[in-house]
Amino acid sequence: MPGKATSASNAPHIPVLLRPLLAAIAPVSGRWLDGTFGAGGYTKGLLEAGADKVYGVDRDPLAFEMAADWVVGYGECIELVEGVFSKMDEYAQDLDGVVLDLGVSSMQLDMAERGFSFMRDGPLDMRMSQDGRSAADIVNTASEEEIADILFHYGEERASRRIARSIVRERANKSFESTLQLAEIIEKCLPRPKPGQSHAATRSFQGLRIAVNDEYGELFRGLMAAERALKPGGLLAVVTFHSIEDRMVKKYMQARSGRMGGGNRYAPEVVKEAAAFELLTRKAVGPDEQELDENPRSRSAKLRVARRTDAAAGGVDGKKIGMPMLTVGKSGGRK
Repeated sequence: MPGKATSASNAPHIPVLLRPLLAAIAPVSGRWLDGTFGAGGYTKGLLEAGADKVYGVDRDPLAFEMAADWVVGYGECIELVEGVFSKMDEYAQDLDGVVLDLGVSSMQLDMAERGFSFMRDGPLDMRMSQDGRSAADIVNTASEEEIADILFHYGEERASRRIARSIVRERANKSFESTLQLAEIIEKCLPRPKPGQSHAATRSFQGLRIAVNDEYGELFRGLMAAERALKPGGLLAVVTFHSIEDRMVKKYMQARSGRMGGGNRYAPEVVKEAAAFELLTRKAVGPDEQELDENPRSRSAKLRVARRTDAAAGGVDGKKIGMPMLTVGKSGGRK
């Protein structure tokens, strides 16, 4: 996820945690896949560190339009693939490494017309791939229960039901079309944030964005795809930006490295599969003071790295790694 930007066209996009990531995977060589190409910061970093080739994968066609001028200078060292990283094993095999930088990119946040942010007025869109169901489609057509479910499970918004009721009541008079229109309704449902607290609409916008782009499902499938695509000794490096993503990555790496524990004295011991990964970061790596000064958006970023073994590829159940599951009508949000 690139760092702060001042415009969509010429801003300095800063790849988050690039220095610690390159240190954790050194020495870099061979063929890598950047599953969240964005502005190309990780791809450039990998090539400059010694990678022979990088497959740049992104579902947003704008990413490749913006990279057109500089990518040609790398020749065959970069191969761009428009698609989702959950299918990376269809794009390349026997990789030396995979890098995933999760969440929305700065170039998407900073373009009002993409509708990701409530800081600028724009169409209520939020689609990374620029097709499929938009955020406006959800808030204008989904049931009150489904909206509350999304806000609670994906956005961790405790007032999900109250907000969902207000959305349904408001859309009966006028359909939601813009980001600020939705943010205003959410603000009216919640107490005014105290100094230092995030905007009242932050969690709701996060939940809608994740639902629109199926981000948790994409992450879950992407981790398994990386396991299939990496060769023995290959490295998987994942940068997350909020607690649910980090929990999923942490538990996946633990489960596939044989560190989730077995049975107990009251239940039969679980037969363990051969470990598919070796953990290289037992604790998540965060930004240092220099990076926080350079790029305030990195404050919540966490990096985890694991090395592929020669064990057969497998997978885990989504519930086992804490993947949020929607249960329409049972959101649990406060009234």
